[in-house]
Amino acid sequence: MDTPATGLTFRDATDADVEPLVALVESAYRGDSSRAGWTTEADILEGQRTDPEGVLRVIKSPDSRLLTAEQDGRIVACCQLEHRGAHAYFGMFAVSPVLQGAGLGKVVMAEAERQARATWGVTEMHMTVISVRSDLIAWYERRGYRRTGKMTPFPYGDERFGIPQRDDLQFELLVKKLA
Repeated sequence: MDTPATGLTFRDATDADVEPLVALVESAYRGDSSRAGWTTEADILEGQRTDPEGVLRVIKSPDSRLLTAEQDGRIVACCQLEHRGAHAYFGMFAVSPVLQGAGLGKVVMAEAERQARATWGVTEMHMTVISVRSDLIAWYERRGYRRTGKMTPFPYGDERFGIPQRDDLQFELLVKKLA
């Protein structure tokens, strides 16, 4: 689907997209390159955010899609959509740091919500966010997501999810009713 206002084209990721998708997710969340945008987790987590195996797992899963947004032939944003019964899970959301703050994330999120409703007929979107990320949670709240107060522990000791720089990390469930 082409979105003229932003010049974005949406499509499901393929095996050939694994390397650029890992690079995109890492650039949005980890290391110095992530500091160009506002979604960085560099102050709370070091190490990797994802890896090729994790991205490929999402691409290959029969209940998941890895939606990509391309601009000028380059992947500039992505998100995971996973069908979980009456709701969908939204994850692995990344926007190129140099393009953050221009409304691209809102467009990608709206398309993800539209596709989840159209494809699976779900009535809610769920996501988990590191609870200390108040700026990010506030951004999601402005898009209709609500905090539930339901927390799950951060996987301390599993470096596939990063190396925590503090001891109070946990995930909070955010939920949005889809019209």
